[in-house]
Amino acid sequence: MRVSNGKEMVNMDTPTQTRHPVRQTTLKSAIHCSGIALHSGAKVSMTLKPAAPGHGIRFRRTDIPGRGGVIPARWDMVVDTRLCTTLGTADGVTVGTVEHLMAALAGSRVDNVEIEINGPEVPIMDGSAAPFVFLIECAGVVQQDAARRAIRVERAVTVGDSDRFATLSPSRGLSVGFEIDFDSAAVARQELRLDITPASFKAALSRARTFGFLHEVEHLRSIGLARGGSLDNAVVVSGDTILNEGGLRYDDEFVRHKMLDAVGDLYLAGGPILGHFQGRRCGHQTHNAVLRALFADPANWSSVDLSEEPPRARPDADLPLAANA
Repeated sequence: MRVSNGKEMVNMDTPTQTRHPVRQTTLKSAIHCSGIALHSGAKVSMTLKPAAPGHGIRFRRTDIPGRGGVIPARWDMVVDTRLCTTLGTADGVTVGTVEHLMAALAGSRVDNVEIEINGPEVPIMDGSAAPFVFLIECAGVVQQDAARRAIRVERAVTVGDSDRFATLSPSRGLSVGFEIDFDSAAVARQELRLDITPASFKAALSRARTFGFLHEVEHLRSIGLARGGSLDNAVVVSGDTILNEGGLRYDDEFVRHKMLDAVGDLYLAGGPILGHFQGRRCGHQTHNAVLRALFADPANWSSVDLSEEPPRARPDADLPLAANA
C-alpha cells in the first residue's frame, strides 16, 4: 500500500495483483421525468443529463436564465433543513427536497450529472428513491476516464446530545445505522444497520417512503405547505393507524426511510463517504451539521482516489440490531 500525505491518492497492491482505480461515472444518456412538488403542489419537470469527469452533481434551474440558476449539490450550499433539504445560492435561488434524488444517485454510484429542473423543488414521485433509481437504470451508467474520489473519515465527529445525535466514524466503506422512537404504536422504536452497496440500497432502502402524522399534515396544509402530499406519495399515520390502503412496503419502513434520507444528505459531501454514520432520532438538520463538523477540521478527513471497491456487506448486514417494538 502506498499513501501520500494530506489529500492523497491510495494505491493498494497485492503480491499477485495490482488493483485498478475505481472510475468516476455518469449517465449514458439523458432522461426526463415530471411530477408534483410535495410542498407547493406545482407540476415540475426534471431532466438528468450526462456530465464530464469532475463536474459533480449540479442542479440548474431552467426557469432562471444564465449561470444564476446553477446550484452545486454540496453540504455548504444547504440553506434550509426544515421538512426537507434545500440547496441555495447567495442570490436566493433554491431547490428543495433534493434528498431522495441524491440518495438514488449515491446508491447507484453516479458521480457526475447535470440536473435541469424548471422550479424550486424536486418532484416527490412516490415519496421514495425507487423512481429515481429506475430512471438512472433506464438511462444507464457509464465509467469515465478519471479516478473516483472519496471522503475518508479519519476520526469520529458527533453532533447533538444523548437523545438526538449523529456520528461519523472511520470505516472502510459507507455504512448507516439509525434508531427512531415515536409514541405511535404504528411506528414505535425501530433500529437498523446496513452496509451501503448498490444492491443493498436498491433492495433494502430505495422503496421506503417518506412519512408523516395526520395532524402534522393538516397543520402544514393550513400554512400553505404539503399541498402536493397524498397517500400516493407518503405514509400517513393517524394515531396508531396507518391510513395507506396498501400498508407498508417494509415492516420497518419508517426507519428505512430515515436511513434513505441520511444516505442522500451525506452524498452532499461532494463524493462517497468512507465511514460509518450512526443516527438517533435526528433529521436533515443534524445530517448537515455532522458534515459541517467533519469538514471543520482537516484532521477529521482525507480525500482519496479509490483503488478498490469497499468491502462486501456482511451476510447479516441488513438485519436489524434490535427487534421492532
